[in-house]
Formats: sequence, structure tokens, C-alpha cells
Amino acid sequence: MRTVARTIVQAVVGISIVLFCAAQTPNPEATAAKPVDWESVPHGFAVLHPIDVHVHVFKTDPAFQKMLERLNLKLLNILVMDDTLPYRKQLQPQIDDALALVRSSHGHVALCTTFDPYTFDSASFDADTVKQIDHDFEQGAVAVKIWKNIGMEIKDSAGQHVMADDPKFEPIYKDIAGHGKTLMTHQAEPDVAWGPPDPSDPSWSYYKENPQWYVANQSSFPSKRRILEARDHVLAENPHLRMVGVHLGSMERDLGNIGSHLDKYPNFAVDTAARMEYLMLMPPEKVRTFLIKYQDRVLYGTDLDLLPQDKFPEALKEWQSVYSRDWRFLATDENFRVEGRQVRGLKLPQPVLQKIFHDNAIRWIPGLADR
Repeated sequence: MRTVARTIVQAVVGISIVLFCAAQTPNPEATAAKPVDWESVPHGFAVLHPIDVHVHVFKTDPAFQKMLERLNLKLLNILVMDDTLPYRKQLQPQIDDALALVRSSHGHVALCTTFDPYTFDSASFDADTVKQIDHDFEQGAVAVKIWKNIGMEIKDSAGQHVMADDPKFEPIYKDIAGHGKTLMTHQAEPDVAWGPPDPSDPSWSYYKENPQWYVANQSSFPSKRRILEARDHVLAENPHLRMVGVHLGSMERDLGNIGSHLDKYPNFAVDTAARMEYLMLMPPEKVRTFLIKYQDRVLYGTDLDLLPQDKFPEALKEWQSVYSRDWRFLATDENFRVEGRQVRGLKLPQPVLQKIFHDNAIRWIPGLADR
């Protein structure tokens, strides 16, 4: 459980972030809703039958299904337990809604389930969790997610932050591996979460909206290194467990570090969700060389969402924009601007695009091909 002291610190930090950023963000002009033009998404994207391995969808709509069909797109819908957001506080309603979406999607959506880490101190935590995820596997779930609240929020009975390599998780990892499923891990956050404030960082706006995850100046808080070392320990202790480190494995600024992890752990891959802009800001030849070298270990993901309060077609315009932007970056050599910055496309070879947008998802998350 979180302490009163941490809650007070988070409140102070949150107010500081809001005040710091208030002058940085202009008020957007309201625009009238217009139909989404899916024809603007390049044809080459749809030809690959792309798989986005990282989305969070809480609702559906005929326009959403039409998008999936038009783009030949498959999604891995990822569940998260988060006591800071009302629609993520309870697990079973999320599972029920996600399975309904899977059934209505005509094969375009698969489920990555999760479990409730807030019950960690229960004596039957591991047994109850294994029972729950096994039931979800029977219902068609193809993967399991552990989130950043493991390492960054939840504490044990002694008041210590619970890490991903805590022995109580080991039966869960063994069960996932035994079923041939994949563990999707979001451990730690971008460097900017540990401070100092940096409005130029691609992730900074997230902490403006979610100050509870900005942990700078909290001296008792675990370091990013400590959290990722715990994840690496899980990799080492479970060589038969396939793990996808989402968000570039939270190593978003260091391709060398990502590469060394991929070299060391053959059971490890990463996805690009919500971190493509970090790649866009790096020297293009460096990123191109990395993606070609590790073309079998990078999965395409976006972290796009459809929240309960979102409206159509406005929400889908963001999906259209992100898919078009990412294709332009990976598949062309065009020069364009992203958030005011000049970006040059990588023009990756077609076989590499095929792997990143489709094949690697099938390989690293078995069951996607059947959904």
C-alpha cells in the first residue's frame, strides 16, 4: 500500500508539474469533427497486414471495426490494473469487456490479460493469480502484462517496493511459460520521470497529465536501474519465458543498452509503443542500423487507446495520424516534422518492415495468428 507521506509528496510534485507546464502548453483551437480519411494511410501499411501489439481499447464502434478491416489491422488489447484511474481499478469488468471486443472484432483483436497486483499481500496471491490467468488463457488470452506499479508503487507488508523478481511472482512466470504464452513487461519509465523537468522530452506531457508517476526528488524511491535490474533477473531466471519489454524496454534513449540486452537474453524482445518519437530524434543512420541488426527482435506497437469518454470519429483521427507517421518514418526516406522537429525517414528494406509490422508479433506472441 502507498504511504501517506508518499501521497503528500506526489500531490506536491503534481502541483509543481502543472504549474511548470501551464505556460508551456497553448490552448488548442476547437475544430469541427470531420470523417476520418483512412485513404491517407499509405497502402503499403495495409498490405503487410500490420499488427499493433500495444493498444488499450475500452469501447468499440462500427467506425472502429471499419478501420480494422480497411487497414487489415490486428490489435493486441492490453489490460492494466491501475488504482489511479477509475476505469482500470477493477479487473473482471475489464476482462469481460475485452473478451466481448475480441468476439465482435472478427479476428482483428486479441487479448493480453493481466492480474491484480494490489492483492500481493494475500497469502493465496500466487495461487489465485495462476487460476485467474489460466482461465483467461482458456478464454483466448495470448499474453499477460505486468505494469509499472510493480516496482514504482506497490509495497509489501514491510513497506518496501515490490519488484518484478519477488519470489511470489515466480509461480506466475512459470505458469505463463508452461502455457507457451508471452509476458509483456512495462517496468520503470522514461528517464525524465526521475527528473529534472524537461518539456522537450517526448514523454514530458504524460507527466503533466499524470503527475503521480513523476518521482523526481523522492530520495527513498527506487532508482530506474534497480527496477530494470529486477526485470533482467526475471529474464535470467526464466530462460523459457518469452518476454516483450514494452516501450523499448524503458531504455528509450540508449540503443546500445537495448542491443546488449537483446544479445544477452535470447528470450527478450521490445516493442516501440509510445517511444517512436525517441527513435525519430536519434541520428537516422544509427536507428536504421539498429533496426536492421535486430530486425527479429522489435515489434510494432503504439500505445494508442480508446477511452470510455472518447468520441468517434475524433479519437480515430489520432490513430490515423500515428499509423501514417510511423509508416512514413520507417518505410520512406522523406523529410517531415514531428512536434516541431525535423525528421528523416529510415526507408527500411521491405523484409525488415514485414518483420517489424507483422512477422515478429506472430513469432513472439504465439496465438495472434489464430485470432
